[in-house]
Amino acid sequence: MADASLINEDAKNAVSFKLSSTGRSIPAVGFGTCKSTTNSVFTAIVEVGRALQSAMEAGVERRAMFVTSKIWCSDLSPDKVRAALNNTLRDLQIDCLDLYLIHWPFVLKKGASMPPKGGEVMELEMEGVWKEMEKLVEENLVRHIGISNFTLNKLNTLLSFAQIKPSLSQMEMHPGWRNDKMLEACKNNGIHVTAYSALGSENDPIVERVAKKLNKSPAQVLGKWALQRGTSVIIPNSDTNTIKENIQLFGWEIPNQDFQALSTLSHQKRVVDGEDLFVNKEEGPITSVAQVWDHED
Repeated sequence: MADASLINEDAKNAVSFKLSSTGRSIPAVGFGTCKSTTNSVFTAIVEVGRALQSAMEAGVERRAMFVTSKIWCSDLSPDKVRAALNNTLRDLQIDCLDLYLIHWPFVLKKGASMPPKGGEVMELEMEGVWKEMEKLVEENLVRHIGISNFTLNKLNTLLSFAQIKPSLSQMEMHPGWRNDKMLEACKNNGIHVTAYSALGSENDPIVERVAKKLNKSPAQVLGKWALQRGTSVIIPNSDTNTIKENIQLFGWEIPNQDFQALSTLSHQKRVVDGEDLFVNKEEGPITSVAQVWDHED
């Protein structure tokens, strides 16, 4: 599975964040149809590649794009990392990714069921996989490498041997799941954070109250909350109205009192917990959601 993100040239005029490993900027928000999510299950990555080529043929420069992909769990072994990247580059019709992420820190047997059957989930050989990803950076096939859905325990394990630190960590984050400890750990280690599932608290009464007060949509408030925390943010662009809302995340702020109200919601719960992907309560090896997250929640 992979995510491929393309940020158009207009993003240069918006807020951006610098990745500490290279100093290169990553746009704060992916705008409109220029942000596409693809995965091998739906085989849509080829369509994204065609869109990238169409954009460049229309005059958009490659350096104006920030293209991201993820290694899906069935390719997370040292001997498969390079082949997975080669397939992605071929399908996207480009010669280098801006960012390559480990999607989840678990290995799945190819064609694994949801939920998985016994023997379909395996432990990640993290050091071997990361060393292969580092080689891709050294060979200029990938500009940055990063992680997604990691725990503090797994992050610390990775940092204990990484020669190239992750440039970015993508994690679920919204007022209903602040992920404070991981955010702080990443900041302390110079790792930029991108928040996904940012609309996970969209129907919370406090979110709705702040949105009404500021004359904004709940989605705009949640996106702005993420930006004011110092993270970039992924907001699904399902229709034209959502695209317009994303563009309107800049030039205003959530007042401190309202920001604090959003940042102190008592009920904290993940929206994306990995249960369907990794948990087999009878046969294991992962028998609970708590185990997916190293009992840190």
